[in-house]
Parts: sequence; structure tokens; C-alpha cells
Amino acid sequence: MSRHFALGVPTRLPSCAVFFGALIISLTACSEMAKQSVSAGTGPQPTLPAPRKTVIPTINIAPANAWPLGKKPVSISGTQVAAFADKLDHPRWLYVLPNGDVLVAETNAPPKPDDGKGIKGVVMAAVMKKAGAAVPSANRITLLRDTDNDGIANLRSVLLENLNSPFGMTLIGNDLYIANSDAVIRFPYKNGDTRITSAGTKILSLPAGTINHHWTKNIITSVDGKKLYVSVGSNSNVAERGMAAEFERAAIWEVDITSGDHRVFASGLRNPVGMAWEPQSGLLWTSVNERDEIGSDLVPDYMTSVHDGAFYGWPYSYYGQHVDVRVKPQNPELVAKAIAPDYALGPHTASLGLASSVGTSLPDVFANGMFVGQHGSWNRKPHSGYKVIFVAFKNGKPTGKPIDVLTGFLSTEGEAYGRPVGVALDKKGALLVADDVGNTVWRVSTATTQEVSRDGSRQHPFRVSSIASQ
Repeated sequence: MSRHFALGVPTRLPSCAVFFGALIISLTACSEMAKQSVSAGTGPQPTLPAPRKTVIPTINIAPANAWPLGKKPVSISGTQVAAFADKLDHPRWLYVLPNGDVLVAETNAPPKPDDGKGIKGVVMAAVMKKAGAAVPSANRITLLRDTDNDGIANLRSVLLENLNSPFGMTLIGNDLYIANSDAVIRFPYKNGDTRITSAGTKILSLPAGTINHHWTKNIITSVDGKKLYVSVGSNSNVAERGMAAEFERAAIWEVDITSGDHRVFASGLRNPVGMAWEPQSGLLWTSVNERDEIGSDLVPDYMTSVHDGAFYGWPYSYYGQHVDVRVKPQNPELVAKAIAPDYALGPHTASLGLASSVGTSLPDVFANGMFVGQHGSWNRKPHSGYKVIFVAFKNGKPTGKPIDVLTGFLSTEGEAYGRPVGVALDKKGALLVADDVGNTVWRVSTATTQEVSRDGSRQHPFRVSSIASQ
């Protein structure tokens, strides 16, 4: 997640910028800490304390450190995890084709020279580099295929290359749509293709430019296959660049695939990334990264149903009508219309990935709900996120507390072995997780054999009650 803080300190010499940037990062050791647990900011009615503005915004980086040999994430009891594919180049998003082939967007931010200048830019660049988020974009879609059905991809091919920070992917008939950071492109695809050489056809342009603060653009197909929905993040933290820079941003677009015409379907969503259809209600859901710089406990990221014409608050308010006084001028008329989201996912968790669990082959407790990939915080003390969770649904709505599905991405010293982003179900119903810092796609499946405990005894396979009672 790309987040921004406003220091507003001028700079004249690059050496001075480096000095002050290092100084600011070191001073954050004395900055504020969370006063409530992540769980307090999670669920349908999160606790929202008073904002806390600090002189120096909170920075608490989990430095990127490669997975040690033989080490991997920890999956919940009764499941097992293995590398479906490794040695990738910053894999961030996933899409599973009808034939079972898995597409991986190997990608990162495009050049955006005006996104952060002066001290502000120097500090953010240092933060992102330390967090493993500053690598050049590979700009390609890689196809992974498991030809012998052992849960590990043994065929790897570059399906598309020379893209522009690609992210979202979706297939409609024989047309493969890719959301670059600045446009949606359509490519011809035939079942079984491992390489596409066509230049593709641009369907529509997307907000980009030299700032392009939240650059990831995701896409999902309507149930009837006639429309695309495109998520477009904001161009700032809280509109500090003015609302003109936010035109049709912080929104989900609806696009007619025949004409390319679009409209804003829902707005006030600071950085909507993951999108998924909830089968029972038929509603579109999205995972959203909320604003920063008002303390470690605010504002919780969230997932919510998306309604046509709805406004969700950004930048003027958060969680319905909690006014953000930093935004000037205010818009009381819009604030009065702001809808509170359905389910909070914890402050600064960077909840990006979102996938319906319907059709999973994991144990029955996961049969109806959403999997969420939490990329992890860099601006909360202590850290939050850095895991994949599951939220159960009942009657089309989230219910209960989240369940940790995949953890162990942080070391005991607070280093990040990996950071989960995109999540998807493969053709067998196992859960795939893109780990961009770990350069791996992990696969979580039901444990099929008895596992040996540390004392050498045999443990029984998973029973649903063992999780449901926790």
C-alpha cells in the first residue's frame, strides 16, 4: 500500500535531504504507539479513538529479509502450505483461468516523479526501500501450470511482457483484460495459450500522471460478462493536493466492455484494491486501505459491500461521518451521505487481497466467507497485518471474528520474510497467496496426511470443531 505523510519541510540540496530523511526515520523511535489492540479496530463496529496528530508521523518499518532456507509461512491447523512457485519478481496479484492456469502479475510502481519531492519524498523512498517495495517493476504477466497435479507449478511461461505496472486481470470469453497503471488493455487469448504476442487494444485510459500516488488498478468482471469494474485509488493521503488531482479517483468505475464508456459506480473509497462478488447477495465487495497520520489506532482498513452511487467518506470523513478536520474546505453535504463500511480489518493492516471462499476445498469452516491478504503496516507501533485472514459470512454479511489462516511472515526480530498481497482459489479449491517481498506464490491446502508433532507422535488430521471453538 502506498501511504503518504505531509512533513512540508523544504529542501535545497540532495545531501541535506538525505540527512534530514535519515534523521526523521531515527527520531520515529520516540513516536506514538498504539493504545488499543488490532482486534479493537476489527469487526462490524470497530472502536474508533480520538485522532492523535504527532509532529513526526509514526514509522515502524519491518525490514525486508529473504525467507531463510527451509522456512515458510505457518498455516492454520489442519492445513498445509507449500511454495506453488518461487523465484518470481515481486509477484503482487493473481488470477486463475478456467483451465486452472494461474496468472501472476510481477509488478511494482511505475515512475512517478511528482509523488513525493523534498524531504517528504526522500523519507518515503527510504521507507519503501527498507520495506522491500522499491524494486523496479518487471512489467509482465507470468503463467504458471501444474501439469502433474502435485500442487507445485512445473511449467512457467511469460504470457505478456512490456506492460506498464500491470495489476488486475480478468478473462471474458476469448478476451483477456489487463489493468495497467494507466489503462485497461484487451488481449486475444485461446484456451491453453502460454504466450501472447499481440500488442493488445486499449479499452480506456485510467487516471495516472506523474503523481499516481495509489497506482494499482484492479478489475473484475460483472456476473453477466457485459461490464468491468475498475478500482482506482486516491492521488494523496487526504486530498492535500486538492480535489482537482482526485478527479474520478478514490472510486470504483463501471465500464461497458463494448463501447469503453465508463461511469463512477461508487466513490469516497480511499484506495480500493481487492474486489470479489459475494454469491448469496450478488453484491460486489472491496477491500479498502484507509488514511494515515492520525495515530497507530486510526483509521482501520476495511472491506465493504459496494452500492451503486454510494459515497464512503473519503477524504472528508471516515467510517461514515467521522469528520477529518485536516481536510479543508469540508463538504458537509457529502459527509451527511457517507456510508459506514461493513467490516473493519484493523488499523494500517494494508488489507489488499480479497477472494470469496465459496468453492474452497479447505475445511468446512472456510466454506462461506472472504479470504483477505494483509500486506502489513509500516506506520503502526506495533506492527499489524502481515498475514492472511478469513472472515466468515452469514446471509451475505460478515460475522464473528477473523481467523488467521497464514502467518509467520514476520521474524521475532520484526523483519519481514514476506508480505502477502493477492489471494485466489485455484481450480482444486486450494488458497493461493502472492508474496511480493518473498517472491513466492504460496499454496494452502487441506492436510491430507497425518503430521508428525515435535515429539515424534502422530497427530490426527484436522476437525472443523478444532477451529470453530477457538
